[in-house]
Amino acid sequence: MRRDFTIKSYQRVLEALVNQGFSFMRICEIDANHFMRSNANRFMLLRQDVDRLPENSLAFARIQKEFGIQSTYYFRIVPGSYEPGVIEEIAGMGHEVGYHYEDLSLAAQRLRAEGRGQKELRVSENKGLKDNNAEHGTQNTEQLFEDAIESLRRNLERLRKYADVKTICMHGSPMSRWDSRLLWKYYNYREFGVEVEPYFDFNFEEMLYLTDTGRRWNGSRVSVRDKAKRKAQSAKREKLSDLETEGLTEKAEGRRLRAEGNNLKHKTWNLDPFVDWVVKPIPGSLMNMTEKSTEFQSKYNYRTTNYIMEAVEREDLPNRIMMTFHPQRWTDETVPWVRELIWQNTKNVAKFFLIKIRQ
Repeated sequence: MRRDFTIKSYQRVLEALVNQGFSFMRICEIDANHFMRSNANRFMLLRQDVDRLPENSLAFARIQKEFGIQSTYYFRIVPGSYEPGVIEEIAGMGHEVGYHYEDLSLAAQRLRAEGRGQKELRVSENKGLKDNNAEHGTQNTEQLFEDAIESLRRNLERLRKYADVKTICMHGSPMSRWDSRLLWKYYNYREFGVEVEPYFDFNFEEMLYLTDTGRRWNGSRVSVRDKAKRKAQSAKREKLSDLETEGLTEKAEGRRLRAEGNNLKHKTWNLDPFVDWVVKPIPGSLMNMTEKSTEFQSKYNYRTTNYIMEAVEREDLPNRIMMTFHPQRWTDETVPWVRELIWQNTKNVAKFFLIKIRQ
């Protein structure tokens, strides 16, 4: 039986995709309507999330260069991911470098560490702002978002010293209650020179999304955030985020009250969970799945990399695909491979129960 998540299995998948005529695109080369700066009808977006072990991502980049492939690498700004020398070398091969942002959860950690509103932040995250904590909770939540957006601005500047960063992509931060995509309810990432956020800007009604999250290709049950959200799930999350960020700004509150007033006046309710977001995820995106995109994704279910490769060779895959890899999981060396297998299985159990608790 072949081991999965090895460099050899990764190379076999790339070879199969190349042999089937797929063109490889970087995230910055495609927009929400799948218009590309090329004439490719059959394309693959390879996305690498550099959560840790950046030298593994460098190995991926070198392999892709051998195949004549250019793809996208998202780096976190934390020790264990942010490595300027690796970033420069990957960008120098023609690969795209983007920012794997998690600034909302990082800002919450800093506020707690500094002792600024620890109790109020905990209350706002879990149960909303109420009782005697309401005034201080609102102030601290507003400070949290201001700190987070300033963090994102600084981190983009740090990355742009070594690469031309045009796209960003959320890092899930599964142990944090804060989803950093909430930033875009109050801010616009395009004002920071960012052209694309894949969770918001790509329509998956005809494009397949595959991710190795959970060390499997059908691991949505053990993925906290790196998965498609149906509209009902998005609406539930929006309800929670309204509690978490209630009273954040007078402008946002005014928009909410006007929307509610219009709904009451016409005796209807706007079921769009993103009606008051500054950046609205397009219908069919991973943040705002439609019935059509949900149905399309459900047609494809692959547990292992070998199953994906077999589907490629049978030409069973659609013509448009985005695959997300976490290179720290992929190695031919036995000890690191076994260590990653045990660690990921342990994390999967923890994340499964975490998802159940938060539902």
